Amino acid sequence: MSWSFPIGRLLGSELRVHATFFLLLAWVAFSAYGSGGSQAALANTAFILVLFACVVAHEYGHALMARRFGIRTPDITLLPIGGLARLERMPEKPGQELAVALAGPAVNVVIWAALVVIVGVPTDVRSLADFSAGPAEFLGRVAAVNLFLAVFNLIPAFPMDGGRVLRAVLSIFTGRVRATRIAATAGQIVALLFGFWGASSGNIVLILIAVFVFLAAQAEAADVQNRAIAHGLSARDAVITSFEPLSPDDTLAMAGQALIRTTQHEFPVLAADGRLAGFLTRSALLRGMAEGAATRPVSDMMETDVPVLPLSAPLEQVLDALAQAPAVAVTDRFGALAGYITRENIGELMVLRQPR
Repeated sequence: MSWSFPIGRLLGSELRVHATFFLLLAWVAFSAYGSGGSQAALANTAFILVLFACVVAHEYGHALMARRFGIRTPDITLLPIGGLARLERMPEKPGQELAVALAGPAVNVVIWAALVVIVGVPTDVRSLADFSAGPAEFLGRVAAVNLFLAVFNLIPAFPMDGGRVLRAVLSIFTGRVRATRIAATAGQIVALLFGFWGASSGNIVLILIAVFVFLAAQAEAADVQNRAIAHGLSARDAVITSFEPLSPDDTLAMAGQALIRTTQHEFPVLAADGRLAGFLTRSALLRGMAEGAATRPVSDMMETDVPVLPLSAPLEQVLDALAQAPAVAVTDRFGALAGYITRENIGELMVLRQPR
């Protein structure tokens, strides 16, 4: 995810923090300082850090349960509105998806129970909005926030865990595409309610959550629809075979002429022996030209970490690869470059294959 950077690895997944997370810390510290001075600012900043430690634990609940079903979690990213565990894929069996979805809230319930039963702190959800609370209420707020996270995430609407629970249950009785559509619609209705609530109360955080929930629900429905269409298709059905390649020694100015001359947005860069060296994207080319680097070689700006799949690869595997790369190189049975696939031509294929 752009604007995020790694801070280490834990239990086989890279832990990343989005840059805007620090804006949240600064806002909390500033608000608490205005109402209670430096001690309140320190206590509430510490509370936010502990809160996000609980969010990380929540996301690792998903990740470790997914690992039981052979699904890796490359990274977990902390955002101002929560955490995001990026699974390689979502399990399509309803029982597995149900287990993965419930594992996150279960971690928060365990933390809440440990604080309430073992430590003996009270749970007062109203204390979450009390920025003037002192250190004595700290553990009570931690317990309350874990209870809140568990309940909030179980709202039956995408992209929250409750939406995945709803889809898993519905998938038992109906198709996955229809189940996703119902859960995504529920998510968008919840987002509209959040947006209305945020607008009427002047709460900008609720409005941001509403926008995120609405777009994420829409994206989830589209992704599942695309995967349903892609089922049974291969890379051969989507590959671009007519293209103009570049060589690593070509200048960015030459690549710019190719951009104008053709309809391509991505250019395969081929070494002298015909092997793929990388891809030059339109955005990288325009960035280089804007920096006055017209005479620099293409090799300085090209992407080298490009997924390579055979023509026979399932199209669903291509979709997984395109989630992390601008293009996928496709090779023939001899290992030579046969063409490439981009998100744009995948989208065109989906429109053509869309059932009417």
